[in-house]
Amino acid sequence: MTAALLLVALLAAEPAAPASLSPGNHERKLTVNELERSYVVHVPRNYDPQKPTPVVLCYHGAINNAAIMIAITGLNKKADDAGFLAVYPNGTGLNGMIFTWNSGGMPSQVEDSKRDDVKFTAMLLDDLATAANVDKRRVFATGLSNGGMMCHRLGVELSDRIAAIAPVGGTLALEKPLPKRAVPVMQIHGTADAFVPWTGPQVNKPLIKFRGVDETIQFWVRHDACAETPREEQLPDKSNDGTSVRRYTYGSGRDGSEVVLVKIENGGHTWPGREIPLAILGKSTKDVAANDLIWDFFQKHPMP
Repeated sequence: MTAALLLVALLAAEPAAPASLSPGNHERKLTVNELERSYVVHVPRNYDPQKPTPVVLCYHGAINNAAIMIAITGLNKKADDAGFLAVYPNGTGLNGMIFTWNSGGMPSQVEDSKRDDVKFTAMLLDDLATAANVDKRRVFATGLSNGGMMCHRLGVELSDRIAAIAPVGGTLALEKPLPKRAVPVMQIHGTADAFVPWTGPQVNKPLIKFRGVDETIQFWVRHDACAETPREEQLPDKSNDGTSVRRYTYGSGRDGSEVVLVKIENGGHTWPGREIPLAILGKSTKDVAANDLIWDFFQKHPMP
C-alpha cells in the first residue's frame, strides 16, 4: 500500500470529531417515540472543544419548562465559572410550554408509554455528544420538585450514563425501584416545603405519589451500603432569613458512593441561594447556594 493510500485508510478509520457548539444557549430537538422533544444546552464561555467537558442535566419542576428553570436556578453562571455544559431538558405536556416529567407516581395519562423520559435522556446524551465534547464519566443530574423526582428515576434506571444525582425539593416516586449500581445522591430539601412535604403526601389520594425525605434517604443509604449513622454538620448561619442548614453525610458506600442530606430548616419549595419567584413557595435560604453544593458534590463523584 502506498503512503498516500495508507494515510487515507487511517483517516477513514478515525471517528469524526463532534461538531463544536459555540458558547451560549442553544436549543436542540429530537424525536422520541414519535414525540418531538427539545432541550437547551448552555455552553460555558471558556469551552474548549478539544477537551472532554462535564455535563449537568437540570430538570424543571411540574408546569414549568427549560427557560423557567434557567431563570430559577441561575445555573448558567456556575457553568461558566466551573466549565461544565448545563443542559435543560423539556418535559411533555400542554401547549409546548407547560410540562411535566414521567418520574413515577404520576397519573396514568402522564405515565404514557410514549412519554419515556428515561429514553429521552439517553437519546439527548447521544445527540449532545454529536455537538459537543462530552466527558462521559462526568454526566450528572439535578432538578427541582417533579424534576428532582425525575433525577431519582434516572439514578435507578440510567445509572450506566448518570454518575451522580442531586435532587432539590423532589423525592423518590417510583413504587419498586431497582437501581443497577451504587449511586451517589445529594438530597436538598426544606422542612417547610408545602408542595413536596418532608413526610410525603398529606392526603389519602394524592395527585402525585412520592416518598418522604427520610424514607428516600434510607432507601439510598441501604442500597449504596453506606454507614447507617451519618456525620452531622451545622452549616454557618450567614443570613438573617429565618432558615438554618444542617448537613448529614452517610459515607463509606459501595464503589465510593455516599448519600448526603442537606436539611433546610424552615426552607420552602425553593432553590437555595436564589430569590423566591413566588411568595407561596416559602423561604429560600441564603445560608448556602444549591449550585455550589451540587457542583462540589458532583466533582467528588465521577462514574466509577
